[in-house]
Amino acid sequence: MRIVIAEDSAILRAGLVQLLAMRGHQVVAAVGDARSLSEAVAEHRPDVAVIDIRMPPTHTDEGMRVAIALRREQPGLGVLVFSQYIETSFAAELLADGAAGVGYLLKDRVADLDDFIDALTRLAAGGTALDPEVVTQLLNAGRRRDALAELSPRERQVLALMAEGRTNAAIAAVLAVSERAVERQIASIFAKLDLPPSETKHRRVLAVLRYLGL
Repeated sequence: MRIVIAEDSAILRAGLVQLLAMRGHQVVAAVGDARSLSEAVAEHRPDVAVIDIRMPPTHTDEGMRVAIALRREQPGLGVLVFSQYIETSFAAELLADGAAGVGYLLKDRVADLDDFIDALTRLAAGGTALDPEVVTQLLNAGRRRDALAELSPRERQVLALMAEGRTNAAIAAVLAVSERAVERQIASIFAKLDLPPSETKHRRVLAVLRYLGL
């Protein structure tokens, strides 16, 4: 993957560059402020951008604002918000257009490099990667869709695990059921949420966004 990193901590930025390079990925730019992020993405057209929320000059929400703008300008760009903070209003706005390839992970909850690389790979392929705590807070702050009331408790469990970016096999392992059972649950979820097969829309992403009330 070709990756741009936007992180104001020089130590963390350098560490991410080194770790990603060790796994065979190309960090085409590593910057420390939001303006440089926009310029780097425009110049290099990466597959994924890893973006901190709070960066210079005000250290408030610069990174998230640029992430939202980048998604509007380049819908195919994978965007991973990588922060120690949860900003539900901006996260909802980032996810609201229904586009795939968006993730939100918390720095202090990513303990395994393989999980981090897996999240980037999913985003580059048009999937999602959301920390469970982010999902919980978005649910608490978000709007529910009436169609969700038709889902069974098990279907809600499956959908919640989908929102975390888990594969069918991973969901089956968590719930201690067969992968075939998970496939049936997901098919039922798609039917109840009126998400027919499509060559242009990612049904798993759309189901997760519906679950989050977006």
